[in-house]
Amino acid sequence: MEIRTATDADWAQIWPFWRDIVAAGETYAYPEGLTNDEARALWLPGPPDRCIVAVAQDGEVLGSAKFGPNRPGRGSHIGTASFMVAPSARGRGVGRAMGEYVVAALADAGFHGIQFNAVVETNEAALRLWRDLGFETIGVVPEAFDSASAGLVGLHVMYRPLRESR
Repeated sequence: MEIRTATDADWAQIWPFWRDIVAAGETYAYPEGLTNDEARALWLPGPPDRCIVAVAQDGEVLGSAKFGPNRPGRGSHIGTASFMVAPSARGRGVGRAMGEYVVAALADAGFHGIQFNAVVETNEAALRLWRDLGFETIGVVPEAFDSASAGLVGLHVMYRPLRESR
């Protein structure tokens, strides 16, 4: 698997799993019913954000992540990221590989730390992965996500430092 910067041409492969993951209503709070163009604008927004894809040897896009500053201005020293793995590629290390890539890229870019604003508490695989990669839950917002299958569940705010505190 290769991880590289996403191109405009990659969107045709990202869109089907992006659309299906959002429609499932279990992990992302994007509005339902977004058009292809609306979703593309959210996932491939351009600088200062970056978007990557994990690609199999045959060219199949297995997953994608976008990352950049969590907030503008005085909050821009903390990064954030969002990840989606195609259902057909789950369990093959795609999320871990993209997570490791993003942590290294944000560290190389000089970010002080990484904050995930909304990891759904029922997304046990993601929570386990982020903890394995050194993230801690620093708070849980109760009933902040309306899961299609579980109803109102909490959102974990997770953080990982990349630099020593001042």
